[in-house]
Amino acid sequence: MPSTSPEGGVIRSYLDWILCLPWGTSSQDTYNLGFTETVLDEDHFGLEKVKDRIVEFLAVRELTARIGGESKGAILCLVGPPGVGKTSLGQSIARSLGRSFVRISLGGVRDEAEVRGHRRTYVGALPGRLIHGLRQAKTDNPVMLLDEIDKMSSDFKGDPSAAMLEVLDPEQNRTFVDHYMEAPFDLSKVLFITTANTLDTIPRPLLDRMEVVQLSGYTEDEKVQIARRYLLPRQILAHGLAPHYLEFSDKMLRHVIRFYTREAGVRNLERQLGAVCRKAARKVVGGRTTRMRVTTHLLEEYLGPPRKLQDVRSRTDQIGVAMGMAWTEIGGTLLPVEVATLPGKGGLTITGRLGDVMQESARAALSFARSRAAQLHIPLNFQETTDWHIHLPEGAIPKDGPSAGITMATAMISAITGRAARADVAMTGEVTLRGRVLPIGGLKEKVMAAAQAGITQIVAPRDNEADLVTIPRNVRRDLTFHWVESMDEVLRIALAPEVLPNIPAASLVEVGAGYSVQMQGSGR
Repeated sequence: MPSTSPEGGVIRSYLDWILCLPWGTSSQDTYNLGFTETVLDEDHFGLEKVKDRIVEFLAVRELTARIGGESKGAILCLVGPPGVGKTSLGQSIARSLGRSFVRISLGGVRDEAEVRGHRRTYVGALPGRLIHGLRQAKTDNPVMLLDEIDKMSSDFKGDPSAAMLEVLDPEQNRTFVDHYMEAPFDLSKVLFITTANTLDTIPRPLLDRMEVVQLSGYTEDEKVQIARRYLLPRQILAHGLAPHYLEFSDKMLRHVIRFYTREAGVRNLERQLGAVCRKAARKVVGGRTTRMRVTTHLLEEYLGPPRKLQDVRSRTDQIGVAMGMAWTEIGGTLLPVEVATLPGKGGLTITGRLGDVMQESARAALSFARSRAAQLHIPLNFQETTDWHIHLPEGAIPKDGPSAGITMATAMISAITGRAARADVAMTGEVTLRGRVLPIGGLKEKVMAAAQAGITQIVAPRDNEADLVTIPRNVRRDLTFHWVESMDEVLRIALAPEVLPNIPAASLVEVGAGYSVQMQGSGR
């Protein structure tokens, strides 16, 4: 064909792709669990359970390879907040095995052709991202990291998550056919690892093909060690400073973590350390100093005024205000719930950008309070004469989930009974119409945020008691945990004792967490 022929260019491009793929070209695995543990420890601080799971995963592959079998182990899905090291874990696995590493970002992918490629009948057709990754790796057994698999979406062009079902199935991916190549390629030798921030948006059939490994946020002590061992040396080198030039004490690192970052990972912490190094580099070039010691005053000059921490130590018990705990993508946080009662006809107003699930929890909490009116000594017709307003501060931040159920119920009962809720108690748990407290997730992150804010009493579902071992020992030491099964137990702990007039003790009858006054002849 003439070189100017359009059809000739298409055929030549197709043959180039066929010839550049690594057909049967594999790298030799270097299975050495000791070396793997060393690499993981060098690259990551903490994450002990995740490292153990990775070592176990590779140990199974090594034993399978010894007996000449084919490893069809589970595909790991690393799930956790941003900046905790999910992507770098994939790089460490590839380095420990001696394999090529390929990262494929799936965030924002909406077209199935991004995975399976375009048919050659289209102008400008190309293979999908998997074939591109294999060409880049130059071997047919790389470690392929499918990053942000929870960020895929679908439109009229197809659903890319449906195409991933074949890719991540060890029984099917040995004959993966790209629409552009139209020739089966064996993907069974590829070690797939996926990452995600949340599991909610991953389709259930796709999630079923992966084994989820949860990565939680770092504690403050772990962040100090990560900054000391990894982040600060890397930033000092990147900014051309001598290692001895910048004197950064652990106390100052903790100050940066506590007052200038708010995250579960360490990405923003590295940015703040980089900002300090930039200021230092400017002074060095200007010849104004030869050694700099970082102080609180210097941090305020370089990074601005520190943010005010959420601290409950100065708070007092308030009527209609209960302290909840929430888990977000940046870690745990305290979630105060405010309830106001107004004259009205039973209306319920909910503000603070609450999602559908949290609004349903608010209605369930109100129904529980109404069902317990007699036991709580609330007028039975209070719903006909009272309007409710539930507000969760920081209204610009969307909030959702059922775990604020017992917090909203406590705040409502506090508002209608006039009994203050204790300021040193934080709680989390889902509530049912019968007053049962159901388990929740993210207990570690929630408890750590509460401890940092000065909370001393934690109320949590009894079914979550097994999660206590995940909380660092130094955090557990300063807290008192109350494991509850019903709202009656929650109210006994969370509501302050009722203030009574000077009445003889013989006329007091204990009821629940407080007392009722037994009036002569009234039967009450």
